[in-house]
Amino acid sequence: MKKIIYSLVLMAFIYACKGDSVSMDNGSSVGRGGSTARFTIAGNYLYIVDNLSLKVFRITEPQNPVFVKRVALNTVVETIFPFEGHLLVGTQTGMFIFSISNPENPSRVAVYSHVVSCDPVVAEGNYAYVTLRSGTNCNRGLNSLDVVDIRDMSKPQLLKSYPMQSPHGLGVDGNLLFVTEGDHGLKVFDKTNPNDIKLIKSFNDFTAFDVIPDANVLIITGKQGIYQYSYNAQQELKLLSKIPIES
Repeated sequence: MKKIIYSLVLMAFIYACKGDSVSMDNGSSVGRGGSTARFTIAGNYLYIVDNLSLKVFRITEPQNPVFVKRVALNTVVETIFPFEGHLLVGTQTGMFIFSISNPENPSRVAVYSHVVSCDPVVAEGNYAYVTLRSGTNCNRGLNSLDVVDIRDMSKPQLLKSYPMQSPHGLGVDGNLLFVTEGDHGLKVFDKTNPNDIKLIKSFNDFTAFDVIPDANVLIITGKQGIYQYSYNAQQELKLLSKIPIES
């Protein structure tokens, strides 16, 4: 078990090595993963979601992680995303918001509920972006992008919902919102006005499952491997590298 957790810690730090870390309210930092990540680091703590719960580990000594507690969620858990002293946990029935002001005891602040659907989530500024996708384990779901107002974390409110084809993961960078659509590729939106998000470009020549944008570089996971693309203000993509995955 320790070897598994230590490997996860190392993987999270790899994400952060690109300078891909953000400051928390308490002055600590988190490693930034993708929207479909199932673990994240905040300060000296590792948070992992399994199928039905959130688990907390103290990693003051990364080689010897200490299990702290398990928080039951009583629904199928999909993803976890750190945001401004909170954890946004995507589940098949909604987005759970936890405060980690006490890092060893995450406290539930609110739940944004929706129909049964796969549910990755990211956030920036005043809004969270949630993709809902029908699929093998959530075939009663919709295919849409929800914009959720989280200015009051205790009262998340749906601002607007946009139809999608088969949204998987998503990422934000400034006014750009990137949404992966599986076999339908990658879509780039202008999110300047959350009430009127505009599609500005589609890329359909590769399969895309999740995306991490950072400083004009996209890391995209797809069916054939992990891709690294550069992008610019004109949303032009240029392949920088690829790590192939054998079938």
